[in-house]
Amino acid sequence: MGKGFNWFRWRPFIQGAFLLLFFLLFLQTTYRGRDVIPYPVNLFLRFDPLILLTTLLSTHRLPVVLLPALSVVGLTLLLGRVFCGWICPLGTLNHLLSRLNRRPRTGPGGFRWKYYILFGLLASSLFTVQVVGYLDPLSLLIRSLTLAAEPLWNLAAHSAFSSLYEHGFKVLEPLYAFLRAHLLALRQPLYHQAFAVGVIFAAVLLLNLLRPRFWCTHLCPLGALLGLVAFLSPLSRRVSPEDCDLCGLCQRLCPSGAADSREGLWRKAECFLCGRCQVLCPSRAVAFGFSLGKGEAVEGMDLGRRRVLLSLAAGAVLAPLLRLSSLPTRGREGLIRPPGALPEAEFLRRCVRCGECMKVCLTGGFQPALLEAGLEGIWTPVFDFDLGYCQYYCTLCGQVCPTGAIQELTQAEKAKVKIGLAHIDRSRCIPYSQGVDCIVCEEHCPTPEKAIKFVLGEVVTPKGPRRVKLPVVDLRLCIGCGICQFKCPLEDKPAIVVTPLGETRGGAFLLPT
Repeated sequence: MGKGFNWFRWRPFIQGAFLLLFFLLFLQTTYRGRDVIPYPVNLFLRFDPLILLTTLLSTHRLPVVLLPALSVVGLTLLLGRVFCGWICPLGTLNHLLSRLNRRPRTGPGGFRWKYYILFGLLASSLFTVQVVGYLDPLSLLIRSLTLAAEPLWNLAAHSAFSSLYEHGFKVLEPLYAFLRAHLLALRQPLYHQAFAVGVIFAAVLLLNLLRPRFWCTHLCPLGALLGLVAFLSPLSRRVSPEDCDLCGLCQRLCPSGAADSREGLWRKAECFLCGRCQVLCPSRAVAFGFSLGKGEAVEGMDLGRRRVLLSLAAGAVLAPLLRLSSLPTRGREGLIRPPGALPEAEFLRRCVRCGECMKVCLTGGFQPALLEAGLEGIWTPVFDFDLGYCQYYCTLCGQVCPTGAIQELTQAEKAKVKIGLAHIDRSRCIPYSQGVDCIVCEEHCPTPEKAIKFVLGEVVTPKGPRRVKLPVVDLRLCIGCGICQFKCPLEDKPAIVVTPLGETRGGAFLLPT
């Protein structure tokens, strides 16, 4: 990495390759006619050291599925924050938006904030409250694309091609067929909190117009963690005092504010290893390498002991406050978790709110929780059976979960999982309240032996007693899949609803045979 090696020239290609890989895996996180996801769609999440560390702290167990993240730690120990500058897909998007900001940089400014955020998250995790998913860059990006961006581009594409088709542009139909097969979702995604998540994502990107790579330099807790590791890297940056004319170009153009023209000062923990200072230096005074340590001038982090302690204390206090808001109440009948979900406390310690399970859901039944599970459970997956249901043989959500919060089940195991029980509101059910036969719920019940059965009964109507088929739920066979609630013909409010009563979570998921 000396003066003669223009390594910056290759960085855009490597960034583009990793960004393309990320989007290809994102597009493959969907049902394509088989109950198998053949690609490692959660690859980036499993290489996330922040998720590894916080899951270890919150569960007090070593998450084996996340051990690949140690390779990123090793890479950072060797080369510094190369993940942030060359690999991270959100970092690349921020880099692209930052190119619209031509204002000169004057220094890292509030770079310490991300370290305080990191310490707060680690303290919360130590007290078994896992909230890293709110701010982890990979979780944030996947969640934002799933809940906001993908629904938007699907709606726009379908609307545009429908309009063109209506105006006679049928020549574009092969292109539309290709997009539906490879880029567009099989159904129009719909999520309750799409607008809020989209606004947050837009804010993260638009902050680059205020300051280049604002998220990466000021707020990203993963960047802070890698910055602490990068400080130990043997990689050095040296500015030759004989060649440097203190023009200040490196300081003005450094995207992270790590470079300073003052005697070649270098904020090692903030450097993205982009190489711009080396390539753009008019006097070729800058060099990177592993044998230049004598001449390098590295600035310490100076986070401030009191502020570090305050951030740790804030995270420790946040944990019980969130937990108090999540105490069980009788009003949370809508909290129905995915099949294979761990017991609630363990589920919340593992779930990083990435949205992978919501994206892969065939029917759109998975929705991000708001307050169904308290403040601690915001954006964790819950079922809304008014929007979709749990397809009987689908096991995709367990295949894509990166942390094991949702266990991977076989189809045979999944068919025996109870996620709740259906209950009939006889005051609304058509046969009970109107004396008219209705077989919709029984017709759609997917269990091999129907969990909804009929008994002949007499119902009083304005025209007198009448014998009709009355639906009843066999509590032994019902698995709570929600298709009966989704298919109920009553428009305003279904007459059959599913509650978490009788759910089986964790290892004890098999129903009695």
